[in-house]
Amino acid sequence: MIDQTLREADAKMDKAVDVAKEDFAAIRTGRAHPDMFAKITADYYGTPTPIQQLAGFQIPEARMILVSPYDLGAKPAIERAIRDSDLGVNPTDDGKVLRIVLPELTEDRRKEYIKLARAKAEDGRVAVRNIRRHAKQTLDRAEKDGEVGQDDVKGAEKRLDGLTKRHTDSIDGLLERKEAELLEV
Repeated sequence: MIDQTLREADAKMDKAVDVAKEDFAAIRTGRAHPDMFAKITADYYGTPTPIQQLAGFQIPEARMILVSPYDLGAKPAIERAIRDSDLGVNPTDDGKVLRIVLPELTEDRRKEYIKLARAKAEDGRVAVRNIRRHAKQTLDRAEKDGEVGQDDVKGAEKRLDGLTKRHTDSIDGLLERKEAELLEV
């Protein structure tokens, strides 16, 4: 019972860290990266579809991305979705591909992205703490119902605190790397 609760909490915390990692990847830095488009959806025949499913991405230079739509009919929708996103870029239509040149980040924009990264990290830490709280409630309920002893619950809570610390430290490490990446000129 205790091991199952801790395994479930660990798996959920891993997922929370993965979500934070995806959120960090979507924050634009000075270099081109296909993951910047992970959270952008385009209206494809009336259905919101992630543009990573609608196009291929090539990076010929450090600050340029070529977006090649699989269906040329979807190109205007992809262009509109990229333009309306919070990336701050304006794609140009080169016939079959969309060319996106990433402008150099200003200091203000970098600070704005760092604030965004810190907010995403805090969201991840809150998610991990909520998972911890839920697992602790499950353990307390099991103790109250007489399924496990008090000493077992105290030991499990220590292991749960260790899991929580490990996952929040992982999110903090991701944040540090993203901040360093954003501050790199």
